[in-house]
Amino acid sequence: MSLVAEIFIAFLLVVGGVFGVVGGWGLVRLPDPMTRLHAPTKAATLGVGAVLIASMATMWFRYGIVSWHEFMIALFLFLTAPVSAHMMAKAALSLAEDDPPPPPPGATS
Repeated sequence: MSLVAEIFIAFLLVVGGVFGVVGGWGLVRLPDPMTRLHAPTKAATLGVGAVLIASMATMWFRYGIVSWHEFMIALFLFLTAPVSAHMMAKAALSLAEDDPPPPPPGATS
């Protein structure tokens, strides 16, 4: 494998790792459930996508074959992650609508 191919693959792996760390950090640090849901969905999708592209590039540069397994995993991930995040957000909103709002400060009931 050429040096340029190895650098490209290493770059994709580092990008994938950085997106994964940023998504995990956002999950822990962001204040409310909607933003906590947004961070790992976007970052993990991009991070896993970069790792899968690196895997496909390795198979291509090393063995000269196209690996369809990684392509199908990436396609499934890119289709299901936004849909599942949307469904979780709708569930959180419907649960929030069932709870009455808190009384304003200083109000007596």
